[in-house]
Amino acid sequence: MPEGSDVPAGTALKFSAGRGAEPGTVVDRPRPRGVLGAFCVTEITSWGVLYYAFPVLAPAIQADTGWSASITAAAFSAALVVAAVAGIPMGRVLDRRGPRAAMTAGSVLASLATVGVAAAPNLAWFTVAWLLVGVAMSAVLYQPAFVALTRWYGGRHVSALTTVTLVAGLASTVFAPLTAVLSTHLSWRGVYLVLAVILAVVTIPLHALALRRPWPAAPPAPPTGHHAGHARSVIRSRPFLLLVAALTTASLAMFATMIGLVPLLTERGATATAAAWALGLGGVGQVVGRLGYGILVRATSVRTRTVWILGVAAVTTIALAVVPGPVWLLVVIAVVAGTARGIATLLQATAISDRWGTTAYGTLSGILAAPVTAASALAPWAGAALAGPLGGYPQTFAALGVVAVLAIVLAAGSVPGPSSQPATRAPSTVRSPSAVRPGTPGRRRRGGWRARRPRRPSG
Repeated sequence: MPEGSDVPAGTALKFSAGRGAEPGTVVDRPRPRGVLGAFCVTEITSWGVLYYAFPVLAPAIQADTGWSASITAAAFSAALVVAAVAGIPMGRVLDRRGPRAAMTAGSVLASLATVGVAAAPNLAWFTVAWLLVGVAMSAVLYQPAFVALTRWYGGRHVSALTTVTLVAGLASTVFAPLTAVLSTHLSWRGVYLVLAVILAVVTIPLHALALRRPWPAAPPAPPTGHHAGHARSVIRSRPFLLLVAALTTASLAMFATMIGLVPLLTERGATATAAAWALGLGGVGQVVGRLGYGILVRATSVRTRTVWILGVAAVTTIALAVVPGPVWLLVVIAVVAGTARGIATLLQATAISDRWGTTAYGTLSGILAAPVTAASALAPWAGAALAGPLGGYPQTFAALGVVAVLAIVLAAGSVPGPSSQPATRAPSTVRSPSAVRPGTPGRRRRGGWRARRPRRPSG
């Protein structure tokens, strides 16, 4: 439950599933049929084709074209940066119009842009195609799915988000081997053409047909103002700025640690195979961490779990820097680091609704995701750039551990006071009129019931 959201005795409570709802409240709604299953399929496919295929095909691209590893990786990272920037206006569109048109158009653009990557005759074309992929990413990856599930699922959005991230977390498990198998029979261009067809056949019809459910109206904005005014006031607030800084800093540290894990372990004496296994088992840790997020939400406050998760990430980063071995112990630490990284995905997905409700979730989450995504895109360069001057990857991980500690400090101030948080009786849920205490006088009002505040005795 969000800190400060406990309702004091005698406080008026509002119950409604419609316009009479308390401003900022997350309302329980009937589960939309087919939406969750569709997102599970489209997210694993979109992540697999647009993200995880590239690391597998990068060596073949470099060997065929003669472009350096840094140049090809730069085009891919530029796509991630574009996705981060495009996510800001995309969030506003999703808030107003819903996901169907945006995600369907995104799937069409993603498929065409992937064909463009495959057909690129030169580096300039290759780079432009990846920039278009970045625009498509903003419309088909996690962010729009999170907006849709948060609005459609209301008080049950945490379980829906967990399910989607669990399935999408297997994208590398499915598409990395599939891409590798295809590359043994086709050129990298042929593989991307096959993947573009898979992307189009799977995601375009599912987004067009499964997301036809009417888009619910946003919960009313708090008394401070209308929808746009609420978003502006949150964006300018100190807790929001600290939240953005904390998650951006943490993202930089966590993804630089993940990318640098293999060279760190080889410096510690591990074989390339053992280092690769450590990286893969870290992915298993991500899935395990997401499985337990619902329990963590019920057992902790917003501030506690934010600091705790970022704390685990910091401790494991520092441990990898200072523990010389044995290799099995380093692998265990890497798995725990993966667990924290997996939970952090859901931590970001629920950060806005936990603190400010869902009134402007798409707008606010898009602004939050932009620097976080950009940091994850730049993390590989940050790790490699530090390794040389600092004298190796153990020293680099020590520096990243300091960055992760800074994220904890910032996160401690990222929770607004009680007056700025959504008013809820239970975590992310609005109760029915029967939840009013027996014997509490109430009166009927349009859209729901409100329990009156007991009058104080005169004199």
